[in-house]
Amino acid sequence: MLPRVPIASVLVEIDARTGFTDYLVHAGGKVSRPPDLRRNLLYVIIAEATNMGLSAMAESCGVSYNVLAWTAEWYFREETLAAANAAVVNYHHRLPMSQAFGSGTLSSSDGQKFPVKGKSLTAAHLSRYFARGQGISSYTHVSDQHSTFDTKVIAATAPESHYVLDGILGNQSDLPVTEHATDTHGATLANFALFDLVGLQLSPRIRDLGKITLYRTGPKADFTSRYPSAGNLLTRRLNEDLVTSMWDDLLRVAASVKGGHASAALVVGKLCASRRQQNALAAAIKEYGALRRSVYAARYLADETYRRRIGRQLNKGENLHSLKRSLAYAGEGALRRRHHEQQAEQMWCLTIAANAVVTWTSEYNSLAVTALRRAGRDIDDAVLAHIWPTHHENVHFYGTHSVDVDGELAKLDADGYRPLRAAGMPALAG
Repeated sequence: MLPRVPIASVLVEIDARTGFTDYLVHAGGKVSRPPDLRRNLLYVIIAEATNMGLSAMAESCGVSYNVLAWTAEWYFREETLAAANAAVVNYHHRLPMSQAFGSGTLSSSDGQKFPVKGKSLTAAHLSRYFARGQGISSYTHVSDQHSTFDTKVIAATAPESHYVLDGILGNQSDLPVTEHATDTHGATLANFALFDLVGLQLSPRIRDLGKITLYRTGPKADFTSRYPSAGNLLTRRLNEDLVTSMWDDLLRVAASVKGGHASAALVVGKLCASRRQQNALAAAIKEYGALRRSVYAARYLADETYRRRIGRQLNKGENLHSLKRSLAYAGEGALRRRHHEQQAEQMWCLTIAANAVVTWTSEYNSLAVTALRRAGRDIDDAVLAHIWPTHHENVHFYGTHSVDVDGELAKLDADGYRPLRAAGMPALAG
């Protein structure tokens, strides 16, 4: 039932409803915006998101390379692209269909590897992902509503655990994130401690969970007698004196991170690199993190619904990776940008395009459900949570790209939407 449209039409529609290109402002401040600026901005976003590059896009769309290069130079920066992306995420967050996906309080993060051709200071060799080549990692934060609200370009060999908390504390959208899921990479003791200290819940899916050390807060005999089934699993006693003596310092670290005075990536990196014997603060944070990890492990093992919820959220992130991989198809998916700033801008363009597809699909799925219900089909609201707006069969990424803002808007009805494909509506039962 969903219309079949090219990616350019999707971006024109979403921009008409969110105005995200208005957040791409000139580096010189307030200047007049030429009539063709919106069209050129969308061309640059498509060129970067699909990995075509500005030269290939200029040949495809008929706009000169100099115009596209000037637009990218003056209007595309990390701060403007992040603001534009937040506008799309906020709009998607308010959609009724998005509320069926989740409340926006749960998020997850993971890295996606991209190969890089040519010499680059940020690229690194990693045979597991790039064979004999080199590449980078795009570390993204995804909400339970399938939207990506933060993107960072890091070295492929960099520890991803350092950047888990940064994306949440730097969240520019309206998403009320309170809980975060990761794979094993984010389950460091420092992260467990800092998440709790800043008022958030870390819910990772830990590989080999049975091998971690569980802590208790008293003598082993007491716990064994009180909890016969679980007491023997708590093999180590918590150093409560160390935690209480350093508690004020722990709160200062948390306040510095939450207030933006120090990045979480820097703090977590320093804490993970410090040895317990050399740094009392690092030892206290790891001790407190061990306590929080023990509490989490008990909940994770006892609650199957909780485990499924975490696994489902991580799957949403993987599906967004698949969408982005399909979007960045040109050049076999290998980036040609050499500098970190350029690579970050390209990844933000890819994020905006992916969020536009998710938003567009969510809206039209909602229209399709409404049409089916009006036709007499009984659709349970609980079923809507199982719709995945990352499926993109109805959006074409390939071929010649043509951005015709006025022409595309003329195809929309009075409510601002395209007509559904009535021929695709299934027949009613009976």
